[in-house]
Amino acid sequence: MGTHDPSVPAHAQSAVAADEPHSRANARTRARRSAYGVIHENTRHTTRFTVIGNHLAQHPELSLVAIALAVHIQSLPSNAPVDIKTLAERFPEGRDRIAAGLRELEAHGYLRRVRERTPAGRIVTRTISCNQPKAPRHQESAHTPVPVVSTGVVDPRNCNTPGKCVAPADSAPEEHTSHRKPRESRKKHPLPPVPQPAYPSPTLLRTAADLLATLHQQDPRLLLSACDTAHLAPGVAAWLQRGVPPTAVRHALTTDLPPEALRRPAALLAHRLTAQLPLPLPFRAPAEPPPVRHPLRNCDGCDRGIRAPEPGALCRDCRPAATDRTGAPSGPGPSYTR
Repeated sequence: MGTHDPSVPAHAQSAVAADEPHSRANARTRARRSAYGVIHENTRHTTRFTVIGNHLAQHPELSLVAIALAVHIQSLPSNAPVDIKTLAERFPEGRDRIAAGLRELEAHGYLRRVRERTPAGRIVTRTISCNQPKAPRHQESAHTPVPVVSTGVVDPRNCNTPGKCVAPADSAPEEHTSHRKPRESRKKHPLPPVPQPAYPSPTLLRTAADLLATLHQQDPRLLLSACDTAHLAPGVAAWLQRGVPPTAVRHALTTDLPPEALRRPAALLAHRLTAQLPLPLPFRAPAEPPPVRHPLRNCDGCDRGIRAPEPGALCRDCRPAATDRTGAPSGPGPSYTR
């Protein structure tokens, strides 16, 4: 009972007990770990691959969602949309988790958001992906306004300088409003021309100006300035000169107006005065005056009844005898009848 079974091999002594070097102990430890650790089967990529640094893939503070989002964003082409809505449609994590992951990346310098103005004047937010951030950008991100529109991600290959990720030259935002060029004042276009009356009398122009000055009583949007009234008055005078009554002119200018606010009411009225100008009255030759019928009077020679403008006229029978006696015609003339 006191002897050991000779068929059982002797137990191996530990490295410490046997006073083996520490390098051999570490090698055995690594050998034991390799029995259950990961084994890589790597194949060299030649197309469609993205280089990701271990500082991101093994980041000690980022969550798995944030690391996955950073890898996905860095693999996208330039100007690809990376807003929360687009990412939530692509992945099943939901908007809240994706938004939290984007905030983590922004806090650790892997993402930046800058605002810029498009040529159309719209304010958009540009997302910049950095593949080698150096320092967290808490201060800058704290002052960054809430994104308005996400236009896409900037290619991470443009951010090779640690801590200095900049947008492309054509999309660089304006950081200081004091350096912006003063905005040019919008040039006011002149009013369209209006018809001109053939005979602009002061009374006619005054009537036209009074009509324009009272248009706002029917529609408050048609309140005109003195300069606009002076420009439109000849057009209204042209309508009045063509026989259109003032009530008809007022009806043509104030009916069927657009429901929205009028930006330039004077331009609208000038267009209507020109486009709806009625035809001039047709020309008619003056009619011949009717023949004059003089009153009946008595002839001074024979007491016949004749038509004459004045008393003392002679009829056509008595007029030749009176001419022979005096040598000159007597009475108004030979046109008088019996």
